[in-house]
Amino acid sequence: MHATTSNNNPAAPALEFLAFTLGQEEYGIDIQKVQELRGYDTVTRIANAPEHIKGVVNLRGIIVPIIDMRIKFNLGTPSYDQFTVVIILNLASRVMGMVVDSVSDVITLTPEQIKPAPEMGSVLDTNYLIGLGTLDERMLILVDIDKLMSSDDMGLVAETAH
Repeated sequence: MHATTSNNNPAAPALEFLAFTLGQEEYGIDIQKVQELRGYDTVTRIANAPEHIKGVVNLRGIIVPIIDMRIKFNLGTPSYDQFTVVIILNLASRVMGMVVDSVSDVITLTPEQIKPAPEMGSVLDTNYLIGLGTLDERMLILVDIDKLMSSDDMGLVAETAH
């Protein structure tokens, strides 16, 4: 027997998002997908990889592809400094790293604070968006990171070896 929940249930679970910046925009991804945060380290380049795939790092024996979202979204030439953060993601099929300008905090949003994303020709295809999260004066672009990272245009071919 399953209890049914309706959308106007005041006990609807709040969702936690890790807030990060790319260029002028602030984004959020589901905190449950985040394994850890790291500084930017030197990566090992892979021949013929798409430009936004910076290379791979060895993270405690796991080879992790590192994707630079600033290159992916054409946000100008990325610079790497002490503020550059690599978000290590643990997605359904693999572990990968995502380079962002900075990480600010973890925010908790209720379903009411998440609005559908308008079609506005943003750098991100709305298919990869959960919506827009609003918190006081802030607005976060909430990214469906599983969908984005598994999309064909990311150029990440699933590894068969484990």
